[in-house]
Amino acid sequence: MNHPQNEGLSRRRMLGGAAGLAAGAAAVAAGLPSGAVAAPPRTTPDVARWRRQASRVTITRDDWGIPHVVGTTDADAVFGMMYAQAEDDFNRVERNYLVSLGRLAEAEGESAIWQDLRQRLYVDPGDLKREYAHSPSWLRKLMQAWADGLNYYLATHPEVRPRVITRFEPWMPLSFSEGSIGGDIERVPLTQLEAFYSKRTVPMTDEERGLLFREPRGSNGMAIAPSHTRDGHALLLINPHTSFFFRSEQHVTSREGLNAYGAATWGQFFIYQGFNPNTGWMHTSSGVDNVDEFAETIVTGADGRHRYRYGDALRPVTTKTITLSYRTADGGRARRSFTTYATHHGPIVREADGKWIAFALMNKPVEALQQSFLRTKTRDYADFIQVAGLKANSSNNTLFADSKGEIAFLVPQFMPVRDDRFDYRKPVDGSDPATDWRRLHSLRSLPQAVNPKNGWAFNTNNWPWTAAGADSPHAADYPRYFDQAGENPRGPQAIRVLSARNDFTPQTLIAAAFDTYLTAFARLVPGLVGAWDKLPEGNQQKGALADPIGLLRRWDYRWGAQSTATSLAVFWGEALWAPLAQAARDAGMSMWDYLAERATDAQRLTALEAAVERLTQDFGSWQVPWGEINRFQRNDGAITQTFDDAKPSYPVPFTSAQWGSLASFGARRYPGTKRYYGTSGNSFVAVVEFGPKLRAWAVTAGGASGHPESPHFNDQVERYASGNLRPVYFHPEDLRGHVERTYRPGR
Repeated sequence: MNHPQNEGLSRRRMLGGAAGLAAGAAAVAAGLPSGAVAAPPRTTPDVARWRRQASRVTITRDDWGIPHVVGTTDADAVFGMMYAQAEDDFNRVERNYLVSLGRLAEAEGESAIWQDLRQRLYVDPGDLKREYAHSPSWLRKLMQAWADGLNYYLATHPEVRPRVITRFEPWMPLSFSEGSIGGDIERVPLTQLEAFYSKRTVPMTDEERGLLFREPRGSNGMAIAPSHTRDGHALLLINPHTSFFFRSEQHVTSREGLNAYGAATWGQFFIYQGFNPNTGWMHTSSGVDNVDEFAETIVTGADGRHRYRYGDALRPVTTKTITLSYRTADGGRARRSFTTYATHHGPIVREADGKWIAFALMNKPVEALQQSFLRTKTRDYADFIQVAGLKANSSNNTLFADSKGEIAFLVPQFMPVRDDRFDYRKPVDGSDPATDWRRLHSLRSLPQAVNPKNGWAFNTNNWPWTAAGADSPHAADYPRYFDQAGENPRGPQAIRVLSARNDFTPQTLIAAAFDTYLTAFARLVPGLVGAWDKLPEGNQQKGALADPIGLLRRWDYRWGAQSTATSLAVFWGEALWAPLAQAARDAGMSMWDYLAERATDAQRLTALEAAVERLTQDFGSWQVPWGEINRFQRNDGAITQTFDDAKPSYPVPFTSAQWGSLASFGARRYPGTKRYYGTSGNSFVAVVEFGPKLRAWAVTAGGASGHPESPHFNDQVERYASGNLRPVYFHPEDLRGHVERTYRPGR
């Protein structure tokens, strides 16, 4: 589709700051929070250098607003990639670095100070600058181009006022090098970090304790071998489940062999989930245990110095002062300093049962950044595995496919060898040297499924033990720490759709990704119906719930915009979930297993009464089509939206992934709303066919631009909701007739 009527609007917005640069070549657009003074101007040599690099970059916007960036070198392509990201949503680019650098409180105030402290326990700007200085020269060139592309954007857009970061430095990408949804560090509970370092009691939140009903953070990936496709070409499903607008869809190429398309997390210079002409990679949040807590026995001497017991010795606790800035209520700046502690296991993040808890995780920023970028240039599985040898992917499984017909399921490569006598799901005794991490596992010793005979591999954030059906790795062959996720309802659903045929095409794979069957309700609803059947005649619940039970008894367990049974089932499931979450946690069971096996008949029926009551109260009837409740709404470019039932929204037929839907839409009520509004789930979805000439289809939640005035702010919502993926313009000839604008950065 072409949008020539919108070209003028798009062009005016993109060129907004070019005149400012022409008027004052050395002037740089850099704003601070309201009322602050702008940053000093850039030097003329900076601007001249940026202009020279911009002259080697071309950006072509297709008729969906997707940027196709072409650079002479990889560094030129990175320069253009970052410039295009800043055009589309500079706010998200900057915020990601406020988070990763531990500077969020400088924008959002003292309430963010503990999040910043958590980050700075592991991310020290001084250390990163030294790491940058010793990085490979090719990587330093890319990091410099990253900074230059963002700074040139600010220089050419004086109307854009950063909240905090007025100049991007080339070492900064090392603070945000992997691209996953929320790094391993997010497992540290902020309340307990605050309790430890503020020396006061702070109760854990229900969210930290895992008691809230929330959309699973993760993704789906499927790889299908040529033996199971109609045309003999490998297929790959890329289906990340993230917060909406979390990544930018881009195509980035250079004359040095870079030609990658897919989703790049805002502010990063590599395609995180995507493909090139020969290989494709999809990451799913992993359930492996490679982040551990060590309970340290602390001995405090008469001099006040802390030591910790390790074997027969006492070792000194390392101390470091971290000073953080934060924004005050009047827009000014203040500082807080913390004396922090660490052992050889890692920083101290909380106290439990009289022990200080050290938190160990991967901290290999240079290797992580190398692996993240180099995988985008791989040519086949052998190449991909060679790059994986850096062992700097800690949080993500990978589904892989290539043009040679190879497919694979891989777990994270950063996996420390540990003594399986110990249960690393809980804090282990840090004083016992036997609990220490040893070397990293070899790649061959990891659970994996490479070219499985069954012809497919998948992951839905579930365990590895069903990743390739009968050809999956076996749990008994591996230490316990290779899985702490267990199964989830999307796992059986993936097996169901993948086992249904051996003649997949791109279109039937898309259909499988949007299959409507809800495995969780297929398992749970019969127990509810059975509970009602057992009620004696004349029972009050027997009469009151007869019609709702009848609706669910007749239901085929499939979601749909017009389905009233979907609405009733979702409201029932949520009502059943909340009161039983703690019991399931105490029993060490998944919520789905607990609801199916331990919920009582009385609990099931009471939850249905609550669902009927809530639907009737909010919508006037308990028979409400799901699409009337479940909505996509994008009002503005704010990172945290305010939803409004009175404003336009669009029905979405699929449900939360909690209930087994592969297509995920994490929605709930918000203050002042009765309808549910989605904020996470399906974000970027793509299907790739690795034939003689690569073909791909994709859709992005909402649209490519973060600017409400852009024609590409919400132009994909109908395709998003219906699963009608659009053709990807991957080859130059694909773009013909679909070009909205071609330009160089700054023009």
